[in-house]
Amino acid sequence: MTKYLALHETLEVHELLVFKNLTLTKSATMNKLVQDPELKAILTQEVTAGTAFISKLQAYLTDRSERNE
Repeated sequence: MTKYLALHETLEVHELLVFKNLTLTKSATMNKLVQDPELKAILTQEVTAGTAFISKLQAYLTDRSERNE
């Protein structure tokens, strides 16, 4: 199995990273404005999950040694 992403795969991961950063920013911003505790909890979970997902995507773009996770 190859350790490197093809150019089109790299671009697709980058596109996902940009989109997830946008949704994470929106969730974090809205979390500060929301007053409903249930919605605040959902947004907090989204921020936590989004941060973890962004870290994984960044790993695909930077660390070329671990591809089989």
